[in-house]
Amino acid sequence: MIALDEARLRILSAIHPTGPETVPLAAGWNRVLARPVVARLTQPPADVSAMDGYAVRSADAVAGATLGMIGAAPAGRPFAGEVGAGQAVRIFTGGFVPAGADAILIQENAKAEGASLTVTEGVARGRWIRRRGLDFAEGQELLPAGRRLTARDIGLAAASNHPWLTVHRRPRIGILATGDEIALPGEPLPPGGIVSSNAHALAALIASAGGEGCILPIAPDDAASIAALAGSGGYDLLVTTGGASVGEHDLVQKALGQSTTPGGFALDFWKIAMRPGKPLIWGKLGAMPVLGLPGNPVSALVCAVVFLLPALARMQGQPEDAPPTIRAIAGTDLPENDQRADHLRATLTPATEGGWIATPASRQDSSMLAVLASADGLILRAPFAPALAKGGAVQVIPLASLGV
Repeated sequence: MIALDEARLRILSAIHPTGPETVPLAAGWNRVLARPVVARLTQPPADVSAMDGYAVRSADAVAGATLGMIGAAPAGRPFAGEVGAGQAVRIFTGGFVPAGADAILIQENAKAEGASLTVTEGVARGRWIRRRGLDFAEGQELLPAGRRLTARDIGLAAASNHPWLTVHRRPRIGILATGDEIALPGEPLPPGGIVSSNAHALAALIASAGGEGCILPIAPDDAASIAALAGSGGYDLLVTTGGASVGEHDLVQKALGQSTTPGGFALDFWKIAMRPGKPLIWGKLGAMPVLGLPGNPVSALVCAVVFLLPALARMQGQPEDAPPTIRAIAGTDLPENDQRADHLRATLTPATEGGWIATPASRQDSSMLAVLASADGLILRAPFAPALAKGGAVQVIPLASLGV
């Protein structure tokens, strides 16, 4: 067995970012920029009013003064003249401040009667004016390459006049579930069979991380069938589930070795010192990386969190760090750990003194999806970690933030 951190490092060393593609702005959400977004204009393009009111010279707009109104400047229709001594221009939010004016007298602080305006409360120079370039300037980098785009980012790109964005191509991930005993949801179950959950769970996780999960037909426990399906598509990464151990029907390694794909199958490593998820395959089928996950559904998803999500980040030009963790306190005593890095499914509840209490589920069987679905995070236990009393500090991978 190899250590978890070494396994992740070896996986990531063989992964490379996908190339760029151009997409419409409306399709940019959750995509990762391959090139920065640089402002194509200055915003605001001129000094504009931040309020409805009157564009004035602050020296004239003192309490009790009477000004003459000479025009209006609604948004989109600038006033063409200049504000002189004793004059005012009716202005609305977003309207360009006319030449000569140096402040906006808000309408609550003035009384208008026809073309005459009485100031009820004076205004300081520069008040209620949004200066040209307050938000950003033409040529300014607004969003860096490698940023996953949020709704706020899409709005900023639109405001800076970008109808198109250059992003990393979505990684295409083939998902191949194996086993005579499994059937897709809704299909008739074979004798002694179970419903396959791994492929759909992984496809959802891949989509949440910005990739495209391609679910392949289930491969029976037949080396030739597994080899044929594994070599059927040009994916950025092939993920298999099941058949990764050493049982009589665990055929993934054997099948990949029999593939007729040019270059054949090169195994990098197999078996990791982690729980759940000890039987894990990493190698290349020709030029295509292959990640062989365990068949137990919890093992498959935990391994996907630990290894697949960082790989997807790297494919999209993002930092490929280990999953982020938060600090919590143990909600119960934790026993001494063995040689495998453990990932305990746990719930998180607020602590009275702040922070979180992480309480592991009473049963940690790697087949129990209901336990995983009700968990908020994974308590990390290092190999050979000593026993920890209730209230001790632990590190937890929060699952909701990862789309799990």
